[in-house]
This record gives sequence, C-alpha cells and structure tokens, in this order.
Amino acid sequence: MAGLRLGPLLRYADGSSATVWIEAGRPCAAEVRCADGSGGTTRTFQVAGHHYALIPVTGLTPGTATPYEVFLDGTRAWPPDDSPFPPSAIRTPAGDDDVRVAFGSCRWAAPPAGEHDPVGPDALDSLAARIAADPDGERPDVLLLLGDQVYADETSDATRRRIAGRRDLTEPPGSEVADYEEYTWLYDESWRDPEVRWLLSTVPSCMIFDDHDVIDDWNTSASWVADMRATDWWRERVLSGLMSYWVYQHLGNLSPAALAADPLYAAVRDTPDGTDLVRDFACRADTEPAGVRWSYRRDFGRVRLLMVDTRSARVLAEDDRAMLDAGEAHWLREQALDTPGSYDHLLVGTSLPWLLPHLVHDAEGWNAALCRGERGARWARFGEKVRRAADLEHWAAFPDSFAALTRLLAEVGTGPQAPASVLVLSGDVHHAYVAEPRWPGDVPDARVLQLTCSPVHNSIPLSIRAGFRFGWSALARALGRGFRRHGRSPRPPVGWRKTGGPWFGNQLMTLTLRGRSARLRLHQARADGVLVLVEESELTSG
Repeated sequence: MAGLRLGPLLRYADGSSATVWIEAGRPCAAEVRCADGSGGTTRTFQVAGHHYALIPVTGLTPGTATPYEVFLDGTRAWPPDDSPFPPSAIRTPAGDDDVRVAFGSCRWAAPPAGEHDPVGPDALDSLAARIAADPDGERPDVLLLLGDQVYADETSDATRRRIAGRRDLTEPPGSEVADYEEYTWLYDESWRDPEVRWLLSTVPSCMIFDDHDVIDDWNTSASWVADMRATDWWRERVLSGLMSYWVYQHLGNLSPAALAADPLYAAVRDTPDGTDLVRDFACRADTEPAGVRWSYRRDFGRVRLLMVDTRSARVLAEDDRAMLDAGEAHWLREQALDTPGSYDHLLVGTSLPWLLPHLVHDAEGWNAALCRGERGARWARFGEKVRRAADLEHWAAFPDSFAALTRLLAEVGTGPQAPASVLVLSGDVHHAYVAEPRWPGDVPDARVLQLTCSPVHNSIPLSIRAGFRFGWSALARALGRGFRRHGRSPRPPVGWRKTGGPWFGNQLMTLTLRGRSARLRLHQARADGVLVLVEESELTSG
C-alpha cells in the first residue's frame, strides 16, 4: 500500500482551482477529494527513487472553505486518523475579499517534540497553533517563504547522524548535504514537523530560494564560483540543490496554466523515471542561468505579487555585475508595468532587501568599487576577501541593479493609474524593519516601502543585534560616507529612513490589503508558543 511520506502542501489556490503537492512511498494514483464534490487526481512521477505528485483540484466555488482529504490508490492517506488538528481545507477567494499575506524567511528545522530548541520558538509552529485554535478566525490567504527554507550547509544533529551513517564526514562536504537523497532528508525534517505540516496543508504558500537552500553566499562573485567549481563535491551539491528545489518548491509556485505549458513537467510525468531530465535541467540552470526562469507572478484579486530570483540570475563579471541578467530584468519590468491601473498593490518578493541599514549599504557599494578595481589590484583582492567574509552581496553590492530597481519602483508608483502601495518584501538579515525611500525630485504617488522580516526560526546572535542597531545610527551614516569617498562611489539615487524597528526574534509580518488600504502587523513567537503582536501600522489609508 502506498503511504504518504510528506505533505500534503496546499500550494496554488485561486477562485476555482488549486494544486496540492505530496510525496508518496511508491508509485500510485494520488487524489484530492473535497467535501463539496470537487477534487482532482494524477499519477505520481519519479525523481531519484522518490515519488511525487502535484494534484490539480478543480471545480471549487469562489468564496468558500472546503475540507479535503488525500487518497493514494483509493486509500485515505490524509488526514491521519489520530490528527489533533481541524480538517485541512482549501479556501478560495471571492473577488472583493481582503487579501492577507504573511511572509518571512530563514527557517531552520525545529527539533522533534520534547527536545531542546537551540534557536527558540518557531513562528510557523505558533501560527499553526493560533489557526488550529480558531479555525474560522483570521488566517493568511497566502504564506510567502522568502528563502532559506532548508539549510544545506547548517544541518541539525539528527541529520548529521544520518549523513555519518552513509559516508565519511571527514571528507568534503563534511556534515553538509552532498546529494539529492540528503536534500530529501532536509525537506522531510523541515516539513514533517506536525504543526508545520498541518499549516502548509491548509494555507497556500509561495516560495523562492536564497543562498542557504544551496550554500551560504551562493553566487557571490565570479571568483567564488570558480573556487567552488574547482572542488570535487560542488557539482553534485549544486545540481542536487536545484533539482530538489524544482521538485519540492518551484513546481508548486506555478499556476495550473503555467504547469500545463511547462515542457519539463510534461516530460517528467510522461517517463517512468524523470531523474535524468531534471538533472539535465539543473545543469542548464547552473551553467546557463539566463535560459531558466525561477521568478514568477501571482495575482490575488487586485494585488500583484512578483517573486524575484536574486540568486541564480546574477551576472558576476566585475565590470558588468548585475543582480538580474538582462532577460530577468526585462521580465520584472514587463510584469510590474503590465496593464497600469489593474492592481491596487504591487508586492515585490526578493529574498535580499533593497534598502539596508545605511552603513551596510555604503559598505557594500564601497566593496563593489574595490572589487572592480577602482583602487587598484591589491585593493581588489582585499575587497574580494571582505565580500566573502562579511556577506556583502545584497542589492547594494550591485549598484547598477540597485539604481535600476529604484527607478522601476518610482515609475510604477507614479501617475494617475499608480497603485496605492509598492512594497518590497524581503528577509535574509535576521531582523525586521520598515524603511521608506525619499526621492530627491518628484515623489511617487504610491507609498513605497521596504518591509523586511526574518528569521522565522533561527538564531539571532548578539553581534547581529548590535551591528544592525548601529547600522541605522547617525554615526554609522558618517562612516558610510567615508566608505563612499574611499571607493569613489556616487551617492545612492534615493535616500531612505527607518520608520519601524529593528525588531529581533522569530517572527512573521502580515499585510492586510483591502481596496487601496494596507495595514502591516508584526508578530513574534513567544517561548510558550503564542504569537504576540509587537507592531501594527497603517501603510495606506485608501
């Protein structure tokens, strides 16, 4: 009998359709049956000895909440008979509903129940507990996970023990994951947590990778890539990371129409074993990233979400560095400017913040100038060492890309058909804050903000707390100006100020978007597992 190894994850959901992702123990027919008679079925596909399905659900009624069950070869596999949680349900939006978007990043897997958690309470666990306690109460319409869903380079004690039972930890990559099979252990560990498993079964999710999904500082520079490719373990690691991301995260980001038009997905489903097809695709994604698009668009009524790949789409030549290659930058611009007046809020999901604390921004711009040779070869070598040691690889480290994104956000937010808000949603930096840009000339009509929220579940060392608090200070800004002068770097094309934070803790931000109004709330997970509201503010009044 086929068993449910992982999932279900409710991924895409609109007014009449949805997709549900599962991993099964063997090949089977996977089916979703909804209480209202809607549903869908598909056969599993195979990658590297594992069996998956993305089940299309059709016939849903807008504005309803429909409990569902998962069947494998006709036998019910979800929910478990002893489940302590309410039924998993697919909620379909009506046209005039509020849209609630929760987001965060950086979630290290929680330990098994009863074991000590070294990084504190998990915000997703706490969100699950709140929703389960009041199933008909307020909940997110979508959960955005903005990177570092798994940590391939920072494994738990349990995963290290599993790896040690399979290979020699004294050989590279040591206790980090090495191949596809070990990646499956990371996803299993992260998503099998009972509260998180139930949460992801009943709240739709959108995901995008960041560096730790593959390795810290992934694609920092051309010399970094060359150094990694010179090792004998990197190729298998990066291909396995991209393969597993395609299976576990990327497919669920796509709408049913996009899935139907995806030739790789069709080919994998049509072959008994899709391993080689997915591996070949991952190889192209690594060596020819301009030919692969991980970014995607989702529309929630009059809210437009653009999730942007800021890792694999980079151009790393020092004399032509760009966060996004030309095709990716064109896609972002095209999607943001498509049909002016058709949306009230634009959300740009980018794992790396656009606006950083001023000192960090100036240090990254200075470092980029050194690395491209602005102060000579010796300074360039020094700059590369600093870049890797200090993780200087956000938008500010790609000055031309920072300027281009700044111009695009201003353009989108200006004019009679401008949305009410243009909000950049980010994570990565293990604290939360709100920053507002100040343009030197005409001010956009829309409210433009940087909203940063992380971690969902990770450590926040004292050095991070002190460093980021200092990074926003007046003294830090003065130091930043010194960096700019030394690097012969121009002033940023936009100024900004921190209007909220910094906040430190395991946390989630939630946007409530109603017509042209936008409200922000920040919740932190308390030691007793309760989500506590620590900030609430009106971003636009509508």
